[in-house]
Amino acid sequence: MARSKKRFIAGATCTECKAVDSLMLYSEHGIEHVECVECGFKMDEPKAQGSGSERTFDGVIGVFKPE
Repeated sequence: MARSKKRFIAGATCTECKAVDSLMLYSEHGIEHVECVECGFKMDEPKAQGSGSERTFDGVIGVFKPE
């Protein structure tokens, strides 16, 4: 399956229509997409942005990794 379940982003505001709690996040073919259900505005993950696994955690005691 190339598409993940759609999830709403709590407290997020659409940059176009300024609606609150209207943004949903889903992944398709390894690219994250955000879409506003009110106005239809769409954003994609920038190509230059790295994945979360490439981040470094300086000064952190532990990182929770769910299985």
